[in-house]
Amino acid sequence: MMILTSVTLLALAASPVLAWFPGEHKEIYARDGTNLFNNTFLGGDSTSKRWLQASGKVRGVNMGSLFVFEPWIAETEWANMGCSGQASEFDCVSHLGQAQANSAFQNHWDSWITQADIAQMQGYGLNAIRVPVGYWMMESLVYADSEHFPQGGITYLERLCGWASDAGFYIIIDLHGAPGAQQPGNSDTGQNAPSAGFYVDYQYARAEQFLSWLTNLIHTTYAFRNVGMIGIVNEPIQNADTVVTMRSSYYPGAYNAIRSAEQALGVTQNNFLHVQPMNELWFAGDPNQFFDLDNTVSLAYDDHRYLKWAGVPTSQYDYLSNTCNDNRNSDNDSPTIVGEFSLSVPDDVQWTPDWDPSTQQAFYRQWFAAQVTKYEQDTNGWVFWTWKSQLGDYRWSYQDAVAAGVIPGNVADVDQGACNGY
Repeated sequence: MMILTSVTLLALAASPVLAWFPGEHKEIYARDGTNLFNNTFLGGDSTSKRWLQASGKVRGVNMGSLFVFEPWIAETEWANMGCSGQASEFDCVSHLGQAQANSAFQNHWDSWITQADIAQMQGYGLNAIRVPVGYWMMESLVYADSEHFPQGGITYLERLCGWASDAGFYIIIDLHGAPGAQQPGNSDTGQNAPSAGFYVDYQYARAEQFLSWLTNLIHTTYAFRNVGMIGIVNEPIQNADTVVTMRSSYYPGAYNAIRSAEQALGVTQNNFLHVQPMNELWFAGDPNQFFDLDNTVSLAYDDHRYLKWAGVPTSQYDYLSNTCNDNRNSDNDSPTIVGEFSLSVPDDVQWTPDWDPSTQQAFYRQWFAAQVTKYEQDTNGWVFWTWKSQLGDYRWSYQDAVAAGVIPGNVADVDQGACNGY
């Protein structure tokens, strides 16, 4: 991370008012009194160093395929739910019917991430989760005659956030599935839409309703007490001209929806949620372009970095060199969190000898260390995609990568010299 004061990290240059980050402006504690953002050791040797060079960074994992199911991540689970052959949640609910789908998805929500998972994450030195959700969690927004999504998810979201809050975690909730779908043909929107239908005013208005509703829940429900950030739309189309109305209309509208809900509740500015669009490095345009920065407070920015799709030459040297020299805050949007990254490489080489995960653990161990140390050097932290999968490939599963010895059981033990020579 750049050596900056807390104020510089958390405030836009034009903004004197801060929301909160854990360990810097608000302390958050597990039920046992542990503070994961203030160098508190969980147990054992009290001389153990829990943090990398700078303390207080977000170190998290995504709750992938929990509330927005991506079938490629967990095909066995998908099939067991009765969804085999269906492209998305929308398609599966249409196929099963509402009642059967509700039962199948509620069983999934009840078991995919458990309190034991949260305890394991905490034991690994993690301190944050990012939770992808769809707008359909606010069930009154769903068009009953044309939209088909599972029901009852909010109960399980509240339970998850309660577990994470009890463990002392910081929580980011991200709008992964926007009304109409922000990407075509992509299950991570919750539907396999033939075209992206999000980029029109009435869909923006629905998303803003969702954000207002979610903000109210966060500030009035104890289980959500450690939610500090809302991502307002995940991975929009990477064409600044195509999504210009998203930046000019939806981004300010989303911000105002969140702030208006907070002001109606009497929330003070130091307790405002961070409002998080994707950063400019996502290539959907400058997220700040249409904000009145003199009157806008507590923006944050989401960066996603997958070398798998970045066109980097496919050699181990080039991957390490790119990672070690790539400043993910080069657009100067602060605070930035690298909200998604993995250890996966291009499909055409991923099982070849130079990249085979069963024989190249040393490379993947170094590359993970290089990524997280560089992200912490330049940004406010990182969130790995994802916590668990059924791929049998640790490059997409933090849990499996720890089991394989690629990620240390205490993330503080990564090689801090992984970028030496690059």
